[in-house]
Amino acid sequence: MILDLRFPMGLLFAVLGLMLTVYGLFGDPAVYAASLGINVNLWSGLGILVFGAGMLFGAWRGGKKTE
Repeated sequence: MILDLRFPMGLLFAVLGLMLTVYGLFGDPAVYAASLGINVNLWSGLGILVFGAGMLFGAWRGGKKTE
């Protein structure tokens, strides 16, 4: 049995990215004054979410067996 680490890693990154994105959307805008007004939580959360989705997609594609 081969263990595919893409699924648990993708799930971890997707959940973390979703949490960070939601925090960036609903957080206090005054916090981002130190980062020149850039919503760092939103953009990094979206990046992590895309990475996690890519990992989940790779696990889904790798799990298909054509015989």
